[in-house]
Amino acid sequence: MSSNTEKALIFGGAGFIGTRLARHLQTRDADVTIADLEAPSAGTRACRIDVRQPIPDDLAADADTTIYLLAAVHRTPGHADAEYFATNLHGVRNVVRFAVAHDVRRIVFTSSIAVYGPGEDPKDETVQPEPVSAYGWSKLLAEEVLQDWRAGAADRQLVIARPAVVFGPGEQGNFTRLAAALRRRMFAYPGRRDTIKGCCFVDDLIDSFNFALQAGQPELLYNFAYPEAYTIEAICKAFHDIGGLPSPIGHVPKPAISTLGWSGEALSRIGVNTGVNRARIAKLTRSTHIAPRRLVDMGYRFPTDLPRGLAAWQAEAGSFQ
Repeated sequence: MSSNTEKALIFGGAGFIGTRLARHLQTRDADVTIADLEAPSAGTRACRIDVRQPIPDDLAADADTTIYLLAAVHRTPGHADAEYFATNLHGVRNVVRFAVAHDVRRIVFTSSIAVYGPGEDPKDETVQPEPVSAYGWSKLLAEEVLQDWRAGAADRQLVIARPAVVFGPGEQGNFTRLAAALRRRMFAYPGRRDTIKGCCFVDDLIDSFNFALQAGQPELLYNFAYPEAYTIEAICKAFHDIGGLPSPIGHVPKPAISTLGWSGEALSRIGVNTGVNRARIAKLTRSTHIAPRRLVDMGYRFPTDLPRGLAAWQAEAGSFQ
């Protein structure tokens, strides 16, 4: 192997973003290792690693390796508070200890916009974080652990991305569920049409990692979402225009939405799990108005916007799955 070969170690590399990142790095002939609890995609060197446990010393890494730290418990609500901290905070501490032991000098970390807490006002990187969930707190505290690591040596480089909703092939998350509900004519606007939902295409997020590393700053923290504040109505229209999906069937008033949350919780208490509760309903009616001010000020140009991102997804996968 040439000493100039790019080397990457991806914790959480078998997930949606990690799989995409590994594929992208391999197009640059990078030497990629995935460290994950799950089986990786075919053709990728991988180790089964649980970041909640000390990272084995024999995992290959050195000063020329870039660690991409994507491993996380992220679905919220959906887990006990302790689960978020075990992976998202204690797991980061374990990776940092490993990085120090192997003299790794570059870490890219995916944090979350959950560090800001809810609110309708636009949030750029100057806004003081005010997390309200265990997930948000676990990510914010993990950022601090990594910032302490970066401050420990002058030649270390830290990139922290706070992405909004990430969509694209293989996502199986918010946008995939929305597309499925629209396709089945089972989606109505929950409470309002003007809820802003920050979002970005997965390949654009990966492109931003490279941009941030190339910027060469010792520490760079940035939000990642399209600069345009897309509402849920605009997102549904884009699915209709790009993919021909049916429009929402109507509008559900807020009182009915609240009743649905209470009903879901009541059913869960008798053993019927609907996946619906007040916390999940509240997320549907709250904006995530995320402004990527720092990248824009640095001259970053987003490769896509929402329609072009959806079109790229459909062109590759054939449908929004």
